[in-house]
Order: sequence, then C-alpha cells, then structure tokens
Amino acid sequence: MFIERHRASWQRLDQLLQRSGRRLTGPEADELIELYQRVTTHLSTVRSQMPDVATVERLSALVARARAVVTGTHTPAWRVFTRFFTHRFPAAVYLGRRWWVTAGVVFYLLTGLMAAWIAGNPDVQATIAAPDELREMTRAGGGYEAYYSSDPAGSFAAKVWTNNAWVAAACLLLGVLFALPPIYLLFTNALNLAVGVGLMFGAGRGDVFLGLLAPHGLLELTAVFVAAGIGMRLGWQVIDPGPRTRAAALAAEGRSVVAVALGLVVVLLVSGVLEGFVTPSGWPTWARVGIGVAAEVLFLLYVFVVGRRAARQGETGDVAASERDDVVPVSV
Repeated sequence: MFIERHRASWQRLDQLLQRSGRRLTGPEADELIELYQRVTTHLSTVRSQMPDVATVERLSALVARARAVVTGTHTPAWRVFTRFFTHRFPAAVYLGRRWWVTAGVVFYLLTGLMAAWIAGNPDVQATIAAPDELREMTRAGGGYEAYYSSDPAGSFAAKVWTNNAWVAAACLLLGVLFALPPIYLLFTNALNLAVGVGLMFGAGRGDVFLGLLAPHGLLELTAVFVAAGIGMRLGWQVIDPGPRTRAAALAAEGRSVVAVALGLVVVLLVSGVLEGFVTPSGWPTWARVGIGVAAEVLFLLYVFVVGRRAARQGETGDVAASERDDVVPVSV
C-alpha cells in the first residue's frame, strides 16, 4: 500500500530530474524541492518500517540525484581538504577534550606511580629481567638507547608511524565495545613506559631516557590520548546515547571518529619523523627536547585555538549535512 500510494510522487520527481539539465520553470523548481523533501522522508520510512531492498535502492538513487540538483555542484577537493584541517578535525578533537585530557592525566599519574615503584624496588626489577639483562638494557649505548638507531632513520620512522597508527586505530574503532579496549591499550602502554622509566631511573640514567623520549613522545602520546579519549566517547554512546536514538548517536559519533582517525595519521607521521630523525640524532639534548616540546605546543594551540573557533562556528567533526542520510525528525 505504501509503495502504491507514493509511486506517483517518485515518478514525478524522476521526470523533473530528467528535465533538470534544461532550465526548469519557477513552479517546477519549487515542485522539485518539495518532492525531494517528501521522498527523503519516504526513504527514511521505508528503511525503518519496511526494509525492502529494491525499494530502498531505488529511493536512495532518486534522493541522491535530487540532492545533487538541489544543492548544486560539489565543493572542489582542495577546499574540502583545507576545511578538514581548519574546521572538521580540530573541532572534533576539541569537542572531545574532556575525554582525552582526562585520559592523559590518568596515564601520566599511573605511569609515574608505577615507574617510582619499579625504580625504588630492586626486587621488582629482578622480576622484569635477569641482572645481566637489566645492565645491558640500561647501560650507555645499551638496549634503550640503541633502539632508536636500530634501523636507518627513514625505515625506522615508517615502522614507528605504522605501529602507532594501528594503536590509534584500535583505540578509535574498538572503543564502541563499551570503551573497554581503549582503557586496556592505555594501561598496557602506561605499563611499558613505566618499566623503561623505572629501570633507567633505578640505574641512575633517567635523564638520558627522558631526553630520548621527549622529542617524539610528547606528541606521540598526545595522539594516543586523543584516539583513546574519542574512542571511549564513542563507546559511551552505546551506554548513554542521550536524547538521540542509539543508532543515530553512534552514526554521528562514528563519522567524527573517522575524521579524528584521518587527522591523527598526519599527527603520527610528524611524531614518527621526529622519532626517526631527531631522537637518535647527535644534537644536544636541549635541542632535541626543545623540538619535541615545540611540536606538542603547536598541536595543543592548533586544537585549543583553531579547534575551539571552529566548534563555536557550529562545526562538530561530522560530515556536512548534505552528505548525510536523510532521516525522519523525531520528538524528544
């Protein structure tokens, strides 16, 4: 009955779209817009109440054609790219700041406590490795220092970038599982870092370790915090979607997650370059650490200045309204 009742509207919209290559009259243009809005509602109704695959495909194609006519030509690719990095990505990170800043604070506190415990307890150190292995790991030019020059700078940077990208992607995408995977990944990273810091401080060479970590680690860890925080926010939508339906909340947050994932690829590329070329360089420690601090400060300014401005302009990190599926309005 639904299909038969509305078939004439669909056919009329199709006729107007076929004629849209020529100039439509004023009444015809108004009719096209009215039918576009009506058919998008029909599409949403069919999807939610009577999911017939053939009808959904037909109406989806019809709505897409009508949207292209109503909204006009597509935005040039370079403008989309520019807007992504000036609005969508920084706004998404800024709006998730309560999640990832909290994650970062907890991470550093937990790492510091575990590192202090390891550094001050030889018995704990003995459970990590044998005495000879500990000396090899912490000596000058030993395991921790040699790691950063174990491969040519270019290949090492690529390896680090790939590994960090996988960690960030796991935090973002698996966060939908009630936010548990990001929490686990943060804890394992905190534990690994605490072991290195604790052992090196226990050997009296903590300053060397921090001098190796800071050039790339500040930005790298911040990227991981962002990924974990945004991933946990996505998982929270499963638990408490608010006034939206759970599906709508997950869809909106999921699109923002994709924006953050794409942006973090660039952030992690920068940290990988720093780790591959700056950390193992022969430059003075103050210079290497200064570069790392500068990169971290620039990223935070980017988020809290550019991102805040974009958020105040209404940017959420989601795709443009014209690129989303049309849905039936609901009361709350």
